[in-house]
Amino acid sequence: MKKKVLATLLASAMVVACLSGCGNDSTTPADGTTTGGDTTTGGDTTTGDDAAPAAPVEYGSGTITIWVAENVVEFTKAKAEEFLAANPDMSGYTVSVEPVGEGDAAGNMITDVLGGADIYGFAQDQITRLVSAGALCPIVADNASFVTSQNDEGSAKAATVGDMLYAYPMTSDNGYFLYYDSSVVSDPTSLEAIVADCEAAGKNFYMEINSGWYQPAFFFATGCELTYDTDDAGNFTACNISYATDKGVVALKEIIELQSSSAFQNGSSVSSGTNIGAIVDGTWDSGAAQEIFGDNYACAKLPSFEGSDGNTYQLSGFGGFKLLGIKPQTEEGKLAVCHALAQYLTGTDVQLARYNEVGWGPSNVAAQKDAAVQADVALSALAEQLAYTIPQGNYPGDYWTLATSLGDDIIQGNLSTSSSDDDLMNALTTFENTCISYAQ
Repeated sequence: MKKKVLATLLASAMVVACLSGCGNDSTTPADGTTTGGDTTTGGDTTTGDDAAPAAPVEYGSGTITIWVAENVVEFTKAKAEEFLAANPDMSGYTVSVEPVGEGDAAGNMITDVLGGADIYGFAQDQITRLVSAGALCPIVADNASFVTSQNDEGSAKAATVGDMLYAYPMTSDNGYFLYYDSSVVSDPTSLEAIVADCEAAGKNFYMEINSGWYQPAFFFATGCELTYDTDDAGNFTACNISYATDKGVVALKEIIELQSSSAFQNGSSVSSGTNIGAIVDGTWDSGAAQEIFGDNYACAKLPSFEGSDGNTYQLSGFGGFKLLGIKPQTEEGKLAVCHALAQYLTGTDVQLARYNEVGWGPSNVAAQKDAAVQADVALSALAEQLAYTIPQGNYPGDYWTLATSLGDDIIQGNLSTSSSDDDLMNALTTFENTCISYAQ
């Protein structure tokens, strides 16, 4: 019992330090970016003729633990040490960079916030859980201005819960688009044409229709909505959904029509596919796609389709992002160093260097304009597709299971081309009501 009380007191102290310390650093990192919230131009801050100069920040010393994906551990360590070397007033700190991927970091932090990393990368769909667990320091003042001015709008929104920023964007590359064999697919802009070409060539068309990540591409295309509102504590307060509508029926019919093709295969991994003519996948599989397609390797935004109502719809979907979060700290000096270091690791130069090292697509708007980034055909296709998507916000865990069930009903034939409009509307009504229940 004493241990539990102590942990609670320590967690409370961390939050207080976080709220009071965020935005109080005025250090200039090695790339010239100004960090912190209460900066001055003359070296001191006064409130009157007799006011004393502001005391210099005492950063302290110790170890800053950073969690990132395994393939960027050495890169992150080198950049963090580069930052500390360029800022000798922070040289009392050393960094320990550990391989904990974006998919695992949130679970580990929630399990043990106090024992977790000081700075850690995570996927944006985990942000609500992390905020609810008290595992993220709010980002305010000039730190918040850095995020919104340096990064694209989608990534900044992904780092926000309610009206509060909680993370620094690292990438804007977690979305999906079309990889295809240019010797097979003659018109990548039309879903019907792609499927017909694959059927004629005896090739497969892959898309994962029983996934809450890929499935919304059809529903968002026809104008349906499915988002959740959250408060600043990360609690779901409302579900905004319009699947059980005529627009939803059009989208559902198109998924069913696609699944009925002899060329269709349910999946989204180039490495796991066979005899691929085209596949809906992401930048993480660009190397595998180039190897499989060889000289016929090509990429494009997602195609459009002709709906059952005779209208043409552009496939949409989610955009996703990698974020860098800071754990609340008990020491204000350490917190200031963490913010300055996080800004450096997500600044223009480091994002561009990270792209050149491992191919992660930048969220930083200046890095996105680099010639090498713009020449990347996969990133270019994704960038074009992101114009038709919505940033993936926060969704209850049960939503993903529910979306899988809807797709499985199509794959198993429970919903098919012979299903009536009433049958389809009933399925969508059940889906919609269940989604709403997750926010009640």
